Amino acid sequence: MSLAISHLSFAYSRNSRLVLNDVSFLVAEGELLAVLGPNGVGKSTLFRCILGFLPHHQGSIYLNGKDIRTLDHKEIAKYVAYIPQSTHPVFNYTVLDVVLMGLANQVRLLASPNRIHINEAYAAMESLGISHLRDAGYGEISGGERQLALIARALVQKARILIMDEPTANLDYGNQFRVMRRISDLAKEGYSVVLSTHNPDHAFLYANRALMIYGGRVIASGTPEDVLDAKLIKEVYGVDVYIEDYQCGSYHHKHCIPVNGDFERHE
Repeated sequence: MSLAISHLSFAYSRNSRLVLNDVSFLVAEGELLAVLGPNGVGKSTLFRCILGFLPHHQGSIYLNGKDIRTLDHKEIAKYVAYIPQSTHPVFNYTVLDVVLMGLANQVRLLASPNRIHINEAYAAMESLGISHLRDAGYGEISGGERQLALIARALVQKARILIMDEPTANLDYGNQFRVMRRISDLAKEGYSVVLSTHNPDHAFLYANRALMIYGGRVIASGTPEDVLDAKLIKEVYGVDVYIEDYQCGSYHHKHCIPVNGDFERHE
């Protein structure tokens, strides 16, 4: 399953500025693409275009070779699943109920999930290590567990392209790594994953490719190691950093360290 974006531009009104300006990229099967950029540069708008919510864009969006303009929302849901930031729900559904909501494009209106659907939901939760939470209230579990429940909901949807909006936002240090590790595993299983993040280290640790958006344009695209350098981080985020190579046995990656007074240690 692939996602191809070609010369995508979008403005919210005829006389307003372009939020997205000539954006192009490809996500192949089994790839994890990290989309970076400061607040307000168009990342959420990009995702809304891919999900079919903003059809009046210029350029093209292809889902596994099919033009999104030829698909209705139910057909788009067969290809793309959206995982939002974890939020606290108004109603305390069980985790199983939340996961079963991913069946909206498969179950007829007012119909109930059958045993096959429920078993698929159990399997999705099991694959993410949260099957023991199936009867727990969604509002009573941790932020990391809620995020994994939303990912399980996407798996039940059976879409092979996963769009994730800052999946580790508001998670503690440990849950960030647990959630990102699960997401990385999904890419290795053949899902095409696009996620937004403000943390370059997430790109270094988990992504095959990185896309930097600034001013509505793609200003860098490629492997994280090739395109995420100190000069680019300074240009985009206004922070001086040092990109360090880290080696532990056979494990090697880069990570980002602020320098020149951009951090202060409190005793």
